[in-house]
Amino acid sequence: MSIQHELEDFLDYLGTARRLSPHTLSAYRNDLSGFITFCEQQSLNSVDAADSAHIRYFIGQRRSASAAAVSIQRLLSALRSLYRFRMRHRDAKQNPAIGISAPKRPKRLPKTLDVDMIKQLLEFDGDDIIDIRDRAMMELFYSSGLRLAELATLNVGDLDLNDALVTVTGKGNKTRTLPIGRVAIAALREWLKIRDSLAADQALFLGQRGGRLGHRAIQQRIRYRAIQQGLPAHVHPHMLRHSFASHLLESSSDLRGVQELLGHANLSTTQVYTHLDFQHLAQVYDKAHPRATRKASNEQD
Repeated sequence: MSIQHELEDFLDYLGTARRLSPHTLSAYRNDLSGFITFCEQQSLNSVDAADSAHIRYFIGQRRSASAAAVSIQRLLSALRSLYRFRMRHRDAKQNPAIGISAPKRPKRLPKTLDVDMIKQLLEFDGDDIIDIRDRAMMELFYSSGLRLAELATLNVGDLDLNDALVTVTGKGNKTRTLPIGRVAIAALREWLKIRDSLAADQALFLGQRGGRLGHRAIQQRIRYRAIQQGLPAHVHPHMLRHSFASHLLESSSDLRGVQELLGHANLSTTQVYTHLDFQHLAQVYDKAHPRATRKASNEQD
């Protein structure tokens, strides 16, 4: 088996046995293709011939090329997965990527829109088909905290508007059922009245040609609506999800409940929103407490 075929063998395993999404498989391929090229340049006839020194050298090359810390972390994770597979299923003797640390990435809090900005974004004028579709799509994003991929793959049958529920398939092909708010239900009902006349496709949100609306098109529509409403051009679908989580946490302080709604496997992933919540409380404190802020000129030694 050639070294390129070893990569294809691993990707085939991820797609069939692990049932990873095409998007995730593409990310693995992109990350590992560079390593396969590196191995060929080092005259290694198999990935199993690489040792820890090779891995460190390869990672060093990526760092010298100014690869971001998050990219190197993801690359090392892909390499460890590759070698775990080789050891379990192809009789490899070692995992040379174990014990190699990646640079720490800077902690960045997710960007959100406050309640007033969400209101400004979602309450746009227009009653054309595209307006009705965009309104339903964006209301559902914010109402249920969906990921972009989750919304893009929704079918009409995934909605139960009588019980105000939507069933989505998230990461790892895990499904969860989420509540839909009153405003989103009204917007979806209006959209469903007209979408059936556009195509027989089961996709919930359709493009102008009658096919399923893709990821890029959804991103562009939200960006367009943000600019139309006088908001920053960098508004994106995940910002609606972040805003959903932050606003729920501000109101309820139920971290585990928000974790379930977001579909996070680990509570630590959800805990980032506690920092956002604290920022909000700190701003309230600064504005409301009589001794929260004092000008330096008023202070006495």
